[in-house]
Amino acid sequence: MKSSLLEISYIIGSVTFIIGLKMMGNPKTARKGNLIGAAGMTIAILGTIFLFEKRNHDGTIADGFVVPGLVYALIFGAILLGTIVGWLTAKRVQMTKMPELVSMFNGMGGACAALIGLMEYEHNIGQTGALSAIVAGMVIGSVSFSGSIVAYLKLNGSMKKPIRLPQYNVLNTVFMISVIAFGAWVVYASPDSMAILYALFLAALVYGILFTIPIGGADMPVVISLLNSFTGLAAAFGGFLYDNKVMLTGGILVGSAGTLLTLVMCKAMNRPLSNVIFGAFGGGATSSDREVKGNIKDINVSDTAVLMNYSKKVVIVPGYGLAVAQAQHVIHELEMILEGRGVTVKYAIHPVAGRMPGHMNVLLAESNVSYDKLVEMEDINPEFTSTDVVLVVGANDVVNPAAHNDPASPIYGMPILDVENASHIIVNKRSMSAGYAGIENELFYNPKTSMLFGDAKDVLTKLVTELKAL
Repeated sequence: MKSSLLEISYIIGSVTFIIGLKMMGNPKTARKGNLIGAAGMTIAILGTIFLFEKRNHDGTIADGFVVPGLVYALIFGAILLGTIVGWLTAKRVQMTKMPELVSMFNGMGGACAALIGLMEYEHNIGQTGALSAIVAGMVIGSVSFSGSIVAYLKLNGSMKKPIRLPQYNVLNTVFMISVIAFGAWVVYASPDSMAILYALFLAALVYGILFTIPIGGADMPVVISLLNSFTGLAAAFGGFLYDNKVMLTGGILVGSAGTLLTLVMCKAMNRPLSNVIFGAFGGGATSSDREVKGNIKDINVSDTAVLMNYSKKVVIVPGYGLAVAQAQHVIHELEMILEGRGVTVKYAIHPVAGRMPGHMNVLLAESNVSYDKLVEMEDINPEFTSTDVVLVVGANDVVNPAAHNDPASPIYGMPILDVENASHIIVNKRSMSAGYAGIENELFYNPKTSMLFGDAKDVLTKLVTELKAL
């Protein structure tokens, strides 16, 4: 009876995962989808705790098996502790730190998969099928864990520049092949030595570091997505090991979704995944030797207010600078004032804007910006020719025309927001510093461009005040 109820709980969990993931594909239903998936996970966890039955090797239920009360106390104590820490961390995190949080949580998932392998190995020595799942899950989970920690340090600013080891492409490839060969030998030979397993675990951790450490800041969104798919794959191997349907379903969904998102991000940057991993884009690269000609033209807040007030259509391009300044609420207020005066306002969203996939969508959703106003790059680009004013707030590489006209530029070929086609372009930045790619932005020298220097929140607040006074 218990086993049947457990299978039903796993089916419910699997179905809610699929429904939740489907709902998260639409901003309007994403929150509800997240809650549905969480509810399914809760059902699966409680089912595992209370409905699990130990079985003998022949599949029959083991007689006299009773879970000690101390084990239940430890399980629920760990769940309570993890819930409190996770809840408080997620509630307190600033929007600018969200990518770091995602990377850290993803790393914890990889660490869990690795620990499962370390604990289950000695119980399955000699069983090739089980060892294959154990070793694969442990290696992939370890790579995801250490890689995510390095990604966290890069995003947090603790590791500001990628470390370039001599011939790092060759070194990484050789090390990867060695780790795979080591893992295959462990499965084949099934050595009765935990020391060997720990050596494999350490080698996988080192590879995760070597894999992530040379990758530049501009590629961090892609790397986070890729590491997320690794964690899902590691969890799926755990599902194979335990014959756990919900663990298998969840792992496959995370792994496949992360892989698809990675490919979408690469397409948005017009670069193959191999180039992201081995190219180290955004790590202090420089553009071509071609000199950018033109003059920088300033504009003050008053003139900006007048220009926007008498426009028919305004497009706002949000970037990481908007998140750093925590100006999402002010920019929403600006949008409402303009719309109240008959101005059409939209937000142009580039797929790799910010430091993680969907960063700008989440940021603007926090300030209650209507989802209908968030327009993806492919849809907004044709509209720039009919746009009176484009306001670029904290974005850089995603609006750099060098992607179109400088073959020697490291971002050449990357699809960008074609803001240069608008009638007037206003760029808000703290300074003339380069973006992630480390190259100069030709847009700043465009005759139609005016630079509005200053902290985004301060500038936008003054802009709102000026508009109200008109």
